[in-house]
Amino acid sequence: MEAISFGQWKLTWLNGGVTHLDGGAMFGVVPKALWSRKYPVNEQNQIELRTDPILLQTGDKNILIDAGIGNGKLSDKQKRNFGVLEESSIEKDLETLGLATEDIDMVLMTHLHFDHVCGLNRWDAEKEEYVSLYPNASIHVSSIEWEEMKNPNIRSRNTYWEMNWQGIEEQIRPFEKEVTLEQGIKMIHTGGHSDGHSIIELVQGNEVLLHMADLMPTHAHSPSLWVLAYDDYPMTSIYAKEKWIKEGIARNAWFTFYHDAIYRAVKWNKDFEISDKVEREK
Repeated sequence: MEAISFGQWKLTWLNGGVTHLDGGAMFGVVPKALWSRKYPVNEQNQIELRTDPILLQTGDKNILIDAGIGNGKLSDKQKRNFGVLEESSIEKDLETLGLATEDIDMVLMTHLHFDHVCGLNRWDAEKEEYVSLYPNASIHVSSIEWEEMKNPNIRSRNTYWEMNWQGIEEQIRPFEKEVTLEQGIKMIHTGGHSDGHSIIELVQGNEVLLHMADLMPTHAHSPSLWVLAYDDYPMTSIYAKEKWIKEGIARNAWFTFYHDAIYRAVKWNKDFEISDKVEREK
């Protein structure tokens, strides 16, 4: 498990599983000749995309950023379609760190697409229902995202699945526009990738960390115009990337990733060159 110190806090990447999705869909209108120089692609035109939650430990709180793809939630057909070669082992990783799922105090959901939210609950065979995997946690998500999760449209119902909100409703803490959860921990609604998509800003003294979630799923998506075909509102994604990437570089911020198969976190200098990085161990 890769980890970085951030002020007095610690961030650790947990194994939430892996998908392999179409590279063209992940880079939208950008020609393959360009994006394939920045991110590896296989013979099926798929790129590897981790689904790895970040455990933020502040000393007082154990906080999870997104939830992985879980276990036993996907059919064999879905596993083939989404290129799922490995499911979550978050509970094992937490145990290695001396924690259990009951020790998680908050879960920060950037959005509720299946590859981020499947790991929030599990099937309880005895009760014959879905139950929360993190029973003592408050779950924070934008109110727009939560409403669409419960009432998806003809397009979004392909990723907002009813089984993924069952058993967690009482834990949901929706917010409008932005919310400060603890000193130095802020969720900010951006829209773009989904109507309710949010990013996360962490601040410790002069240190800044931005988790851009699926506005910038990998380091290769750093150009502001390189947005996903999956984005519901691509122009909103572009505007949000322009604002937050520029601001992050000016503040010498870490940019962290949930999906990147190469880097866990990077810093860019003013010339947009990587000046610091945390690589994922293969």
